[in-house]
Amino acid sequence: MPPRLPDKLYFKIGEASRILGVKPYVLRFWETEFELLKPGKAPSRHRLYKKKDVELLLEIKRLLYAEGYTIEGARKRLKDNRREERRQLKLPLSESKYKHTLIKLKKDLKFLQKMLS
Repeated sequence: MPPRLPDKLYFKIGEASRILGVKPYVLRFWETEFELLKPGKAPSRHRLYKKKDVELLLEIKRLLYAEGYTIEGARKRLKDNRREERRQLKLPLSESKYKHTLIKLKKDLKFLQKMLS
């Protein structure tokens, strides 16, 4: 089970490394290998990871350590996952609850498409 992230906006590299259970140099290496990972910098030039960055780091760690992916394999898997997320439209609707409405909407859209063409 992944660790529960503290309710913070930003994490310093030391905090992120403790959450992940890896050394800070591992995080710096992953930054060079995974283009999706781009932590910000504080005015003091310290790395600041957003919560989504730490979640991405947890996913990278899972792929590399638990599932045995290579760096290249993990990179490809993350890109495929991002592509799949963009393709899917996420609706907070329960399809069965709104099935009738969705069917009617689909018919109306097809009718409009017919009218416009």
